[in-house]
Amino acid sequence: MSFIYGLQSATRNRIFFRFNLLTNWRKCNTVAANSLNYHQVQINHVVNKHRGLGVNQCDRLTSLPGNFHFCRTFNNKRTGCLLSIKTKEIWMITRKCTAWNDSFSRQQLLKEIAVVPTLSLLGPQNCFPIRNIRTFHTSPQFQAAPVPLLLIILKPVQKLLAIIIGRGIRKWWHALPPNKKELFKESIKKNKWKLFLSLSGLGLLFMVFYFTHLEVSPITGRSKLLLLGKEHFSLLSELEYEACMEEFKDYMLTEKDARYLSTKKVFYHLIECNKDIPEISEINWVIHVVESPDINAFVLPNGHVFVFTGLLNSVTDTHQLSFLLGHEIAHAILGHAAEKASLVHLLDLLGLIFLTMIWAISPRDSLALLGQWIQSKFQEYMFKRPYSRTLEAEADKIGLQLVAKACVDVRSSSVFWQQMEFIDGLSGSPKLPEWLSTHPSHGNRAEHLDRLIPEALKIREICNCPPLSGPDPQLLFKLSMKHFLEESKKEDLNIAFKKKKVDIHPIQKQKQILLTHIVEKRTDS
Repeated sequence: MSFIYGLQSATRNRIFFRFNLLTNWRKCNTVAANSLNYHQVQINHVVNKHRGLGVNQCDRLTSLPGNFHFCRTFNNKRTGCLLSIKTKEIWMITRKCTAWNDSFSRQQLLKEIAVVPTLSLLGPQNCFPIRNIRTFHTSPQFQAAPVPLLLIILKPVQKLLAIIIGRGIRKWWHALPPNKKELFKESIKKNKWKLFLSLSGLGLLFMVFYFTHLEVSPITGRSKLLLLGKEHFSLLSELEYEACMEEFKDYMLTEKDARYLSTKKVFYHLIECNKDIPEISEINWVIHVVESPDINAFVLPNGHVFVFTGLLNSVTDTHQLSFLLGHEIAHAILGHAAEKASLVHLLDLLGLIFLTMIWAISPRDSLALLGQWIQSKFQEYMFKRPYSRTLEAEADKIGLQLVAKACVDVRSSSVFWQQMEFIDGLSGSPKLPEWLSTHPSHGNRAEHLDRLIPEALKIREICNCPPLSGPDPQLLFKLSMKHFLEESKKEDLNIAFKKKKVDIHPIQKQKQILLTHIVEKRTDS
């Protein structure tokens, strides 16, 4: 999933194109007002915070196994299908929105605000009671670019500055006369406790910064680091979306294409069956199908899902496709893109400190370059990629729960990864170790899903899904693979026998020629 690789890709070929848009970028907090003097106001809403995905009642479209005919299951005429509601907490939140239309002047916008009591842009329209209204001045027309965008642009400059500072420290140390070096060492020994306390204070500040930026996921209950605000990250999501649309504009399937229509039906069925989850109902979901042989799909945080036709050709039924789309939906509602981007920024910040130290203590530039390369690889393979594999496993788990609520045959989920592993084995390509990859291996993903399938089957029962009919997809896959291997062995034996038979004929012909030649020679003599 391309957006998951961090925020660097979010600005490819689009940063300078969007600077004109950033100059007119202005914010408002839920545009609602009583008079023209109220430029912008805040509306506090009271909402229920649910932990988990679940509900005990369901009233939704349900997919029958093997086809796309739909039926409704009714239970007390209520909509929803949550699995378990651990606790409900009431809290006040402030909905925010962003005004993007450059053609509107500020006066026209304020007039519209005065007429329309509540208006929500770039998000779902909800009607909540107004608790209190506060006024504040509007932002100036020209605003600075968001902090994350500046960090991305200045990232190479930060590394260069760290290298220059470290190299300058090394040259300064080499230029010092021996007596001053001794004095400097003695000064450090005398003030070692002050240095220790200073470093401890910096470490304490870092710990405070880290723990104050932790948030608990309402779905999984897991604490995660978030350094980027939702407003800033939504801007980067829009930039990434425009870049993707520009890249794939010549390869998009039309809305009348049968592959697009079937994918759309599966996707929106999943969305409809999980509308009780606030993180899903708040996003405007859009599906795109790209003509490409790549076996891939990815989702952007703004709800745009891109599916490649190579993936559609790799699945054997709609149940496998449903699971893969549920996996992408899980990435979006869990905020994995923002979480991984936050980790990358934190590691880059710490990496600048170590980079400065490497260039300061290395005796030569060549050794400093080697140390810098080792540090970058250590950071990549010890922190970034293991964390990415953890997020993928979490998306598999939540995605399986989403498709279970949609009454999909969850047993097909692990079969897809078994198929992928089998295909990789037949291709003969070298197998990449899991610790070098950003995703778990196909075999490990299949085993992980096999452990989660019993829980998913219970979710189907809670949601009053029809019982699974037909044979077990896992058993069918094992039998088909066994039959395939037996047929392959027979074909190999037949080919080897025919080849051996063809090789025997020239040898027999050669012996016959030699024998006739000897007989003729003897008769002549």
